Amino acid sequence: MIVDERMVTYIHSLESPEKPLIEEIEQEALDTFVPIIRKETQSFLKVLLMMKKPLRVLEVGTAIGFSAILMSEYIPEQGHITTIEKYEKRIPIARENFRRAGKEDQITLIEGDALEVMKSLEGPYDFIFMDAAKGQYIHYMPEAIRLLEPGGVLVSDNVLQDGDIIESRYAVERRNRTIHSRMREYLYELKHKEELQTSILPLGDGVALSVKK
Repeated sequence: MIVDERMVTYIHSLESPEKPLIEEIEQEALDTFVPIIRKETQSFLKVLLMMKKPLRVLEVGTAIGFSAILMSEYIPEQGHITTIEKYEKRIPIARENFRRAGKEDQITLIEGDALEVMKSLEGPYDFIFMDAAKGQYIHYMPEAIRLLEPGGVLVSDNVLQDGDIIESRYAVERRNRTIHSRMREYLYELKHKEELQTSILPLGDGVALSVKK
């Protein structure tokens, strides 16, 4: 927990419910321990999308399709979302959720390794949502920058690792050390890339908000 738990609970209490199907899919994800974006991150994402009004959205990491469906509610009607997933067990569930939501024409799911898929895309995209394997963000970055149009927005989720990011490498569990060092490198690069202007926010599990200059 990055922010005081009581504060997070209070902020959650202010949220208005989504469409019943979106709430249902969210609960299904929670019941089956599928990681999805936290409530406060959802709220932030919705406001960003309504401000930016992106027509071409790229999501890196579909899971069961919850965030793609949520985002589709807050982009212009003619907007389109391309989302990438490689975990075979989740792909059919995501496709079924897109069907349930009536979003099959608005959301395209591409199966495969995110980096390889990104290399095959042409873009440009005006909004990219990064929510995949945290240790791979640093490898995705060059392609994300290439695919983003000038003025485009990159949102990277889960970048503060429940606060572990500020700990020494040796204070982190051995199995998490590679991810820890790669995420620190990723955040440094986001803040020092000439092509980007980035703000890192202690929201949810940490969100980095970048704009391509």
